[in-house]
Amino acid sequence: MSKGYTPSKWACCHVVILLLLLACTIGFSGSTYPLRVELQYSVFDQFNKWYPREPTEKVIIVDIDEASLQRYGQWPWPRKIMAELVVSLTEKGAKAIAFDGVFSDEDRSSPHYFLSHLSGEEAKILHASDLERAAHFDYDFMFSKAIKDSKIFVTAFTYGSSERANNTPLNKNKMLVRDDVKSVFLENAYAFHGASINLEQFSNNAAGNGSFMARLDSDGVLRRAGMVFTDGKTLYPSLSLEALRVALIGGEGIARLASTPEEARHFLDTNYRISLGNMAIPVEADGVLNVYYRNFCNAQDIKNTPELCLGEDYVSAYKFLDPAFTDKMQDNVKGKIILIGASAEGLKNLRNTPLRSFRPEVEVHANVIEQVLSGDYLLRPSIVNGVEAIFILVSGLFFVLLSQFVGIIVSILLCITIVSVAMFGAFWMYVDYGLLFDPVYPSVAVVFIFTVSAMLSYARTERKRKRIRNAFGMYVAPDVMRDLEAYPERITLGGESRDITVMFTDIRKFTTISEELSPKDLIQLMNDFLTGMTDIVMAHQGTVDKYIGDAMMAFWNAPRDIENHEREACLAALQMQSKLEPINERIRIRAQEKGQKPFLLLAGIGIHTGICAVGNMGSKQRFAYSALGDAVNLAARLEGQTKAYGVSIMVGESTYEKACDLAMLELDLIRVVGRTAPVRIYGLMGDYLFAQSSDFQEWHALHMQMLSCYRARDFKGAQDLLPSCQEKASGGADGLYQTYAARIEALMEVDLPDDWDGVYTAESK
Repeated sequence: MSKGYTPSKWACCHVVILLLLLACTIGFSGSTYPLRVELQYSVFDQFNKWYPREPTEKVIIVDIDEASLQRYGQWPWPRKIMAELVVSLTEKGAKAIAFDGVFSDEDRSSPHYFLSHLSGEEAKILHASDLERAAHFDYDFMFSKAIKDSKIFVTAFTYGSSERANNTPLNKNKMLVRDDVKSVFLENAYAFHGASINLEQFSNNAAGNGSFMARLDSDGVLRRAGMVFTDGKTLYPSLSLEALRVALIGGEGIARLASTPEEARHFLDTNYRISLGNMAIPVEADGVLNVYYRNFCNAQDIKNTPELCLGEDYVSAYKFLDPAFTDKMQDNVKGKIILIGASAEGLKNLRNTPLRSFRPEVEVHANVIEQVLSGDYLLRPSIVNGVEAIFILVSGLFFVLLSQFVGIIVSILLCITIVSVAMFGAFWMYVDYGLLFDPVYPSVAVVFIFTVSAMLSYARTERKRKRIRNAFGMYVAPDVMRDLEAYPERITLGGESRDITVMFTDIRKFTTISEELSPKDLIQLMNDFLTGMTDIVMAHQGTVDKYIGDAMMAFWNAPRDIENHEREACLAALQMQSKLEPINERIRIRAQEKGQKPFLLLAGIGIHTGICAVGNMGSKQRFAYSALGDAVNLAARLEGQTKAYGVSIMVGESTYEKACDLAMLELDLIRVVGRTAPVRIYGLMGDYLFAQSSDFQEWHALHMQMLSCYRARDFKGAQDLLPSCQEKASGGADGLYQTYAARIEALMEVDLPDDWDGVYTAESK
């Protein structure tokens, strides 16, 4: 002991090392290192997803969507139509109208434009009266007049290419700012060196003119929106700010950009404000607003993700041009700020937001405007960095000093407590005060200090435990040992009841194939087949239960929950059928190389959903994770019936109900072996896209007509429809109508009882 360090010296060294680490983490707390910033963003994004902003119902998006393009032609529309749209929105009582785009060129569809570009010889072809009448149809003039008469229309400009470096956006001089404040924003606000601007007549007649330039964060997400922009000489408002100005204080109203008054400033406040009448927008020296997002939804969003939507925020533009919708649209527009944007393919300017990816940029403007109207801001004033550093200092010191006197369990609990306080405290500040405190870096700092402390304090213990684990690992497989250590309860028998989707797949005519192949070739064939099928099951989050010779059983929604597990199983089955083609191609090549006849694989697949017992089953000596229940038995029966019906994939009714958007045909009402109640069965013919195709729709209609005739005992009518059904049938249903043809012929030869219900009783499994 005399020649080494005393325990007190080790303790002092321990504390000194931790204090040095604490000092380093505090010094790094204000860093803009990309990984640190991206982790911070990820937490703020998650907060936004957990607690999105509430809607105000004061902003709507007039959507140039596919339906509008179908009515009025491809974009760009003639300015005459845009003029009619502006007039319609103005008459319906809009507070402000802003267009998320630029009209930088003359309207080439205008008769005036056409005539002004005719050569002298070309103009002679037309009568003078025609020229005079057509000259009055200047669509740009019509649009310009509509903008002027509206008095609430806001034009926009955006970044321009180098060729447009001399373009200067029109400054409406509707922003009042002192010289000292102006110099700060000229230096720090989002800058541009060229602009794409509107035709002069549009901007001159507009009530406002603002920028819709956007600057993405390093990960490509748009979290912050500039409210003020600069070209180095002049300050320009954003499109959102101009729309708010026109709506709140009128086209002649003046926005004020100034320092936050000392008497109105509190501890966690921004240094500057943009005032619109009695409303103030908090910003820092860069004029940037942290966007507090909510989900804006169009009709497609409501259909695809209804859980994210509280209402429809997009309204098709054509509804404001069609007199049939006048009364209904009046209520939608009156007293609201209108943003005109596009969601049609090829038109929308897509942005990634914290809530969703690839959203039209007009949603960003809508969110900015709504949060200003509601007063819901996300603030991260400059003082926050200091507050975060103080939190690291206090919690770090508390942990460093206390960790010397407690064991590892208490240290872990203490570390978890500090991290929890950081996380829940940040979320509480986000929800109640709209403050963006970063819980990630302080938590990482504390966890890092804890980790180093644990390594210093328990190095010898850890080495000893490592030797024990290594020795034990010589007798038990490492993966098995880790699993048993983590989940010891899994080594006992037992299970639970779960709603699962079960799949059985089997190779057709496997006995014949196996008789013709050598054991080596047969093993190779089965490896090719089962490997490919297993990969597909696992890719679709399924669990492979067992292999039974050439057959395979799999199920979904166990041991963990799988969303839309019925649909995942169906999609896996479709992919399995597609996977057979490359496998069969390899079989052809291999057989050709050996001069043998190729034995190609055809598989039948049965799928059914129901409540089953799932868990470790077997004996105390040997067991496996498996499933038992009626759904398992019925899935196996359905697989067996694929041969009888000449289809590749057969699905039970409970599965069909949850995946009916896929291309499925009702096949029959059947009473399978071992079951008295009839089952409605379906054939899975293709995916969602095929289900929407006209070919499948026509096939489905003919098939259901044939099936209705069959069940109504109109066998002659059903028989007459079979050729048409066969003609429309696609792959995977080659033998279906031959089966029905044979059955109908047999039924026409017998006297059916009065209570015949159309249920077919299967004679084999």
